[in-house]
Amino acid sequence: MAGFLIAIISGALMSVQGVFNTTATKSSSIWVAASFVQITAFATCVLMWFYDGRPPVSGLFQVQPKYALLGGVIGAFITYTVVRAMGSLGTAKAEITIVISQIAVAYIIELFGMFGSKRADFSWLKLLGLALAIGGVVLFNVCGNQE
Repeated sequence: MAGFLIAIISGALMSVQGVFNTTATKSSSIWVAASFVQITAFATCVLMWFYDGRPPVSGLFQVQPKYALLGGVIGAFITYTVVRAMGSLGTAKAEITIVISQIAVAYIIELFGMFGSKRADFSWLKLLGLALAIGGVVLFNVCGNQE
Protein backbone atom coordinates (compact mmCIF):
# COMPACT_ATOMS: atom_id res chain seq x y z
CA MET A 1 0.00 0.00 0.00
CA ALA A 2 2.85 2.38 0.80
CA GLY A 3 4.27 1.87 -2.70
CA PHE A 4 0.99 2.95 -4.29
CA LEU A 5 0.79 6.04 -2.09
CA ILE A 6 4.37 6.99 -2.96
CA ALA A 7 3.64 6.44 -6.67
CA ILE A 8 0.57 8.69 -6.44
CA ILE A 9 2.61 11.39 -4.72
CA SER A 10 5.33 11.00 -7.37
CA GLY A 11 2.84 11.47 -10.20
CA ALA A 12 1.32 14.52 -8.52
CA LEU A 13 4.77 16.05 -7.95
CA MET A 14 5.72 15.44 -11.59
CA SER A 15 2.61 17.26 -12.76
CA VAL A 16 3.21 20.22 -10.46
CA GLN A 17 6.91 20.32 -11.40
CA GLY A 18 6.02 20.33 -15.09
CA VAL A 19 3.74 23.34 -14.63
CA PHE A 20 6.38 25.16 -12.56
CA ASN A 21 9.13 24.42 -15.10
CA THR A 22 6.95 25.56 -18.00
CA THR A 23 6.21 28.81 -16.17
CA ALA A 24 9.91 29.39 -15.38
CA THR A 25 10.78 28.81 -19.04
CA LYS A 26 8.55 31.69 -20.10
CA SER A 27 10.75 34.15 -18.19
CA SER A 28 14.09 32.77 -19.32
CA SER A 29 14.77 29.89 -21.69
CA ILE A 30 14.18 26.19 -21.56
CA TRP A 31 17.84 25.34 -20.90
CA VAL A 32 18.25 28.07 -18.25
CA ALA A 33 15.13 26.82 -16.47
CA ALA A 34 16.23 23.19 -16.82
CA SER A 35 19.66 24.08 -15.43
CA PHE A 36 18.07 25.80 -12.45
CA VAL A 37 15.88 22.74 -11.88
CA GLN A 38 18.91 20.45 -11.95
CA ILE A 39 21.00 22.73 -9.69
CA THR A 40 18.22 23.03 -7.11
CA ALA A 41 17.68 19.25 -7.31
CA PHE A 42 21.41 18.77 -6.64
CA ALA A 43 21.30 21.15 -3.66
CA THR A 44 18.26 19.33 -2.28
CA CYS A 45 19.98 15.97 -2.71
CA VAL A 46 23.10 17.20 -0.89
CA LEU A 47 20.97 18.46 2.02
CA MET A 48 19.07 15.17 2.18
CA TRP A 49 22.38 13.27 2.04
CA PHE A 50 23.53 15.12 5.17
CA TYR A 51 20.17 14.43 6.82
CA ASP A 52 20.17 10.74 5.83
CA GLY A 53 23.40 9.74 7.55
CA ARG A 54 25.89 10.38 4.75
CA PRO A 55 26.35 7.01 3.08
CA PRO A 56 29.66 6.97 1.16
CA VAL A 57 29.71 8.76 -2.18
CA SER A 58 32.42 6.34 -3.29
CA GLY A 59 29.65 3.78 -3.82
CA LEU A 60 28.93 5.52 -7.13
CA PHE A 61 32.25 4.26 -8.46
CA GLN A 62 31.05 0.71 -7.88
CA VAL A 63 27.89 1.06 -9.98
CA GLN A 64 27.70 -1.50 -12.77
CA PRO A 65 26.90 -1.09 -15.59
CA LYS A 66 28.25 2.45 -15.87
CA TYR A 67 25.39 3.60 -18.11
CA ALA A 68 23.19 3.43 -15.01
CA LEU A 69 24.85 6.70 -13.97
CA LEU A 70 23.21 8.59 -16.85
CA GLY A 71 20.05 9.38 -14.86
CA GLY A 72 20.98 13.06 -14.53
CA VAL A 73 21.54 13.40 -18.27
CA ILE A 74 18.20 11.74 -18.91
CA GLY A 75 16.65 13.99 -16.24
CA ALA A 76 17.76 17.10 -18.14
CA PHE A 77 16.04 15.84 -21.29
CA ILE A 78 12.96 14.84 -19.29
CA THR A 79 12.71 18.41 -18.04
CA TYR A 80 13.12 19.71 -21.59
CA THR A 81 10.55 17.36 -23.13
CA VAL A 82 7.95 17.89 -20.37
CA VAL A 83 8.22 21.66 -20.71
CA ARG A 84 7.93 21.48 -24.51
CA ALA A 85 4.98 19.06 -24.33
CA MET A 86 3.12 21.15 -21.77
CA GLY A 87 3.80 24.32 -23.73
CA SER A 88 2.30 22.88 -26.90
CA LEU A 89 -0.36 20.47 -25.62
CA GLY A 90 -1.37 21.94 -22.27
CA THR A 91 -0.86 20.33 -18.88
CA ALA A 92 -3.50 17.60 -18.94
CA LYS A 93 -2.90 16.40 -22.51
CA ALA A 94 0.85 16.39 -22.02
CA GLU A 95 0.70 14.56 -18.70
CA ILE A 96 -1.69 11.84 -19.85
CA THR A 97 0.42 11.23 -22.95
CA ILE A 98 3.62 11.17 -20.88
CA VAL A 99 2.14 8.69 -18.40
CA ILE A 100 0.96 6.32 -21.14
CA SER A 101 4.39 6.52 -22.75
CA GLN A 102 5.96 5.65 -19.40
CA ILE A 103 3.69 2.64 -19.02
CA ALA A 104 4.38 1.39 -22.56
CA VAL A 105 8.15 1.75 -22.26
CA ALA A 106 8.18 0.23 -18.76
CA TYR A 107 6.24 -2.78 -20.05
CA ILE A 108 8.68 -3.23 -22.94
CA ILE A 109 11.61 -2.98 -20.50
CA GLU A 110 10.03 -5.66 -18.29
CA LEU A 111 9.12 -7.93 -21.20
CA PHE A 112 12.69 -8.04 -22.43
CA GLY A 113 14.40 -7.73 -19.02
CA MET A 114 16.27 -4.70 -20.27
CA PHE A 115 18.79 -2.73 -18.18
CA GLY A 116 18.97 -5.48 -15.58
CA SER A 117 15.29 -5.39 -14.71
CA LYS A 118 13.40 -8.53 -13.79
CA ARG A 119 11.92 -10.12 -16.91
CA ALA A 120 8.12 -10.36 -16.98
CA ASP A 121 6.04 -12.81 -18.97
CA PHE A 122 3.91 -11.49 -21.82
CA SER A 123 0.28 -10.92 -20.87
CA TRP A 124 -2.54 -10.31 -23.30
CA LEU A 125 -4.49 -8.62 -20.49
CA LYS A 126 -1.67 -6.14 -19.86
CA LEU A 127 -1.43 -5.47 -23.59
CA LEU A 128 -5.21 -4.93 -23.70
CA GLY A 129 -4.94 -2.59 -20.72
CA LEU A 130 -2.22 -0.63 -22.48
CA ALA A 131 -4.31 -0.47 -25.67
CA LEU A 132 -7.28 0.80 -23.66
CA ALA A 133 -5.08 3.42 -22.02
CA ILE A 134 -3.79 4.54 -25.42
CA GLY A 135 -7.40 4.68 -26.63
CA GLY A 136 -8.14 6.86 -23.60
CA VAL A 137 -5.37 9.26 -24.62
CA VAL A 138 -6.77 9.45 -28.15
CA LEU A 139 -10.28 10.06 -26.78
CA PHE A 140 -8.95 12.65 -24.32
CA ASN A 141 -7.18 14.48 -27.13
CA VAL A 142 -10.14 14.26 -29.54
CA CYS A 143 -12.56 15.55 -26.91
CA GLY A 144 -10.15 18.34 -26.04
CA ASN A 145 -10.06 19.50 -29.67
CA GLN A 146 -13.85 19.84 -29.94
CA GLU A 147 -14.13 22.71 -27.48
